[in-house]
Amino acid sequence: MRFRSPVPLPGPHLGTAWRAAEFCVIDLETTGLDLRRDEIVAYGAAIVAQARIPCGRTAYGLVRPTRAISVPALTVHGLRPADLADAPTIDEAVDDLIGLLTNRVLVAHAAWVERAFLNRALRLRGVALGRVVIDTAALLRACRLADRNPVREPDLETASRKLGLPVHTPHHALGDAFTTAQLFLALATRLERVPAGKRPRPLTLRHLSAISRHHRL
Repeated sequence: MRFRSPVPLPGPHLGTAWRAAEFCVIDLETTGLDLRRDEIVAYGAAIVAQARIPCGRTAYGLVRPTRAISVPALTVHGLRPADLADAPTIDEAVDDLIGLLTNRVLVAHAAWVERAFLNRALRLRGVALGRVVIDTAALLRACRLADRNPVREPDLETASRKLGLPVHTPHHALGDAFTTAQLFLALATRLERVPAGKRPRPLTLRHLSAISRHHRL
C-alpha cells in the first residue's frame, strides 16, 4: 500500500511583503517534549494582520490527551487530567487548528517544537504546515539580541522584557502566543530597518523564512 504525502496548507506567496501577509502565532502546551510520542494538551493562537494584532482575533483550546502528562510538563503549565477530562480529542480539535493556519504563516518561539507537534496533528487530515515557518528565537539571534548560549533557545520572557514588551500569563498557551506575537512584530520591524544595501527591500516572507532557517539552533 502506498501512503500519500501530506499536502501543505495553502499560504501567502513567498514574495509577499511581511506587512501585507497574515500570520498565525501559536504556542502549545504538551504532555512532554518527546516529539514522537507526547501530545498537545492546549493551544493558543494570536493572528497578526497588516503588522498588527487585531483585538479579538485570538483562539484558545484544551485537548484531551491519550497519554499521561509528565511531571516536568505539569510543573510548567499546571494542566491536570481533571482540567482536560471534558476537552475534545486532537482528532476533534485539529479542524480548528487547520482553520487558524490556512492562508497564514506559522510563527512560534523555538518553532521546531510547534512544527513537530502540529505536523503530527495535521497528518490526521492528510495535510501539513506550509513551507514558511517563522521562528522568533532565530530572529532574536539574527538581531543579536539572544543570550550567547549556543545550545539553548533564548527565553521568551527575558527577550520580551529586554525589548520593553509586556509578558502575558507565562506558560499559558494563549498568554505565550500573545507575547510571541508582540515579539515577532518588534523583531520584524527591527530587521526591516537594517541599513539599505544590507538587506533587500521590502522585507518579504522569503527573507524571514531564510533568516529563521539560517539562525535556528
